[in-house]
Amino acid sequence: MTKSLRIKNLRAHLFRAPCKEPLVTSFGTVLSRPALLIRAEEEDGTVGWGEIWCTFPVAAPEYKATLIEQVMAPLIEDRDWESPEEINQTLARETHIQALQAAEPGTFAGLVAGIDIAVWDVAARKAKQPLWKFLGGSSDGSMPIYGSGLNPDHPERLAAARQADGYIGFKLKVGFGKQRDLSNLETLRKTIGDNAQLLTDANQAWDLDTAITMAKEIAPFNVMWLEEPMPVDRSPAEWKALAQMSPVPLAGGENMFDDGTFDDAISLGALSFIQPDITKWGGFTGCLRVATRINQGGRVYCPHYLGGAIGVLASAHLLAAVGGDGLLEVDINPNPLREEMLNAPLPISAGRLNLPETPGLGFTPDLDRLAEFAVT
Repeated sequence: MTKSLRIKNLRAHLFRAPCKEPLVTSFGTVLSRPALLIRAEEEDGTVGWGEIWCTFPVAAPEYKATLIEQVMAPLIEDRDWESPEEINQTLARETHIQALQAAEPGTFAGLVAGIDIAVWDVAARKAKQPLWKFLGGSSDGSMPIYGSGLNPDHPERLAAARQADGYIGFKLKVGFGKQRDLSNLETLRKTIGDNAQLLTDANQAWDLDTAITMAKEIAPFNVMWLEEPMPVDRSPAEWKALAQMSPVPLAGGENMFDDGTFDDAISLGALSFIQPDITKWGGFTGCLRVATRINQGGRVYCPHYLGGAIGVLASAHLLAAVGGDGLLEVDINPNPLREEMLNAPLPISAGRLNLPETPGLGFTPDLDRLAEFAVT
């Protein structure tokens, strides 16, 4: 299969939709939902799409869109490339000093990731294969999902509505004080029943002692995992101590940004579930190799994602390519940039997402439907 590419046009498309209800985390509140898409057009007219994570801070989407147009596009356009991997490696290398000079390695990593997704989409479309198969996957393209983004204010209401839609797992935001967190867990467990999966996400809210205490407090609610209980940069010794003391399995990884950090997390063994975000770091090129090592290392690869529909699809294709026992994260808060972005609805039913056999990501953004949300 050929993966040779010549990208003649690379553009950013930015959209922002108001939140009907703010998305609340332990470290901040989201008042609008952005989506920064990357459109890569090959010289034969094949078009691929990617997405860059840009939820925080509020000005990030506009800034990253400018960097795509002014910095990244000139590096990729009208050059012959052997493969998407070569594009990824070249962009990372040629922007390395700029990332250091700006003290923004994460920002540049996200730019490379979004472009990587788009050019892999191009390559798979040219090969007339769905991306997960093009990446070597042998699954049927179907995977279990869980609903995330449950706010601390009446989370049971959204969970009940989505449970009626077929979702069988839900992730609650915690880190808002012991009593509030436990009350929400009690109400949520009663609402969704004993058989539904219940997950928690503290968004790096606690120190070690608090994390140990809260892990023990939430365990009676049969919680599948406790995600990011501490800041990602806490010492390996602290993470090891927490894992030894916690009766709840730990999850994390969305804020890790290089192979070495993921390898350290795998070997440390503190995290049972490791969650790279394909739109924050690596794209398919980086996350495919990391996700494979996660599963081979006795951990479970579960993609992290919070954004528009293209990122959901990219995460799904990667999970289908890698295989294993991982769950796909789908934010269940109302968001037209997920629900109305594509030329067809996301194929979700009975607690699963079922990827089609259509080449590439399998879907295309409907820019006409998104016009009211476009940022120019």
